[in-house]
Amino acid sequence: MGIRYRPMRLSDIPECVRCVAAHATLGPRYGKGIADLSVLLRRLLANEWFFNHALFEEVTDRKVKLHGVGFSVFVTDKFLAEAKTPPMFWLGPEIARRVARGDSPLLTEKQVAEANSGAGLNLVVCQTGFDPDNMDRPEATMVAATSFIENHRGFRLNETVVQAESAKHLAGVLNFGALLYSHTDGSYRGLMQPNHQQIAMQPHLAGTTRETVTRHVGSWLASLYFCEGPRLGFSRSEQRLLLAALDGKTDEELSDALGISLFAVKKFWRAIYTRAADGLPGLIPKAESEEAPVQNRGKEKRRPLLAYLREHPEELRPFSRKLLQQEAAERDRSLRLKSALRPRA
Repeated sequence: MGIRYRPMRLSDIPECVRCVAAHATLGPRYGKGIADLSVLLRRLLANEWFFNHALFEEVTDRKVKLHGVGFSVFVTDKFLAEAKTPPMFWLGPEIARRVARGDSPLLTEKQVAEANSGAGLNLVVCQTGFDPDNMDRPEATMVAATSFIENHRGFRLNETVVQAESAKHLAGVLNFGALLYSHTDGSYRGLMQPNHQQIAMQPHLAGTTRETVTRHVGSWLASLYFCEGPRLGFSRSEQRLLLAALDGKTDEELSDALGISLFAVKKFWRAIYTRAADGLPGLIPKAESEEAPVQNRGKEKRRPLLAYLREHPEELRPFSRKLLQQEAAERDRSLRLKSALRPRA
């Protein structure tokens, strides 16, 4: 079946931690603090803070082999400033250590919603997941890149940082569109002939900012910075149902996955269709015949909506309705002022 990715589950944590501990470079980075990683993952999966995650595995001869786990978090401005100030440190182990001691630099879902609707977010990729033996496989690179883009499109990003896990990984990260951070002038820059091995073995930062990507349009990483605010305004519960529906789940499967009744699933769909029809008239087609089976009418409504959401993932990200309304009102006032000041013929 090849390498695939899926969300991490609570039952995966012990094997994921063992995988990291056995990793040629990640294991030494965590050292005796590997137990902190288990604490961090458990608390992240308990939804104490918002995070994105993907577990990479391969099925061969009916056996499932774990190849790694990747996850990212959104951090405070203060933590990002500390990470960019010498002496630099390894991001994943430091975040795990701070969480374990009760000094978390991570953003909650509410804080992510506020920042995603206002000033923007700082994304830290704690680890990308693959064991070194698989880094040379083209499909591993493609699966890792695809999962990263899928998990992070639609957020209002200010800055993204990652630390390479090997020389080959660093080369891939730079090809992806990242630049190396220089603390001497506080900028991200490209090097003509970087020593990948030397850089990867010491704490470093590779990444980019919203300002920087304007000079590197066209890379995979740059594509994450160009998104608009949501237009439909789904509630967080509606977003969770839609995210699960994107995987092709039936209503019965959605009921099981979300732990809600089938009646609640159908109620959510009615509210979702109403929002979509109000926000984007014409997106949801009217049933050709009210005599058609209800199930078929639902499929006809669902198909164009899910297609739209795949192209507009910002509709499925946490956001603050209040801040977005304030921003829209400010834009309207600015447009009215410009119109009033425009010379008349």
